[in-house]
Amino acid sequence: MFFLYFLTWVIFNGQLTAEIALFGLVIAAAMYAFTCKFLDWSPHKDWVVLCKSGQILQYVGILIWEIIKANMAVIQLIVSPTLEPRPVIIRFRTDLKTRTARVILANSITLTPGTITVSIEDDELTVHCLDRSMAEGMDDSVFVHALRRLEGGKENRS
Repeated sequence: MFFLYFLTWVIFNGQLTAEIALFGLVIAAAMYAFTCKFLDWSPHKDWVVLCKSGQILQYVGILIWEIIKANMAVIQLIVSPTLEPRPVIIRFRTDLKTRTARVILANSITLTPGTITVSIEDDELTVHCLDRSMAEGMDDSVFVHALRRLEGGKENRS
């Protein structure tokens, strides 16, 4: 996090001189101290994020690919004169352990066109889908599998 604060400082300044670097180090240290004290962050969490950065990038790639696929499905549904949307609201439980993973799952579903997460209550998500076909397999989607790997759980793909 400290490095990101410093990097942001340098990027916003547009150049790197000794003075800018010195001020940047001081400001980045102050921001990092604030983040650790008031936003429940720690150097340990920095290390965990750094160790999982490959999996995080993989998840972002999966998310982008799923957004592209969902865009194509929604476009086909809208443009086709024969396909009629059949909206549905579904509820499903997830076995993701952390609240953060469940929120990331809900946001990923919402970012995917044709689906909106209506609510999260403990481990149960309520999702509105533009069509019934978009609701199939949502409780065992690629998002859930990737988030399980990020949580460090075993992946059971049959």
